[in-house]
Amino acid sequence: MPGLLRGMARTAVVAGTATAVSNRVSRRQGERWAAQDAPAYPQQYEPPPQQYAAPPPSGNGESRVDKLKELASLKEQGVLTEEEFASEKARILAS
Repeated sequence: MPGLLRGMARTAVVAGTATAVSNRVSRRQGERWAAQDAPAYPQQYEPPPQQYAAPPPSGNGESRVDKLKELASLKEQGVLTEEEFASEKARILAS
């Protein structure tokens, strides 16, 4: 019986050692492959694309659409002539 236990213990030691060596070899090989796949130079930092904010509203806070609506209502009321309406409309659209 002591010979049987000694043989089993020896087999366990040999198997454990073989497993440890195999794992180490696999790990080292994986590290070598990873080093080969890595680029030879560091990657350049690329900032995210610039996002632009919407342009601020014109001077008094009214949008161009609001100004044009107001201008159209003044024309309909007869306060502005066709020429005055056209020139003011061109000025609003140019700004």
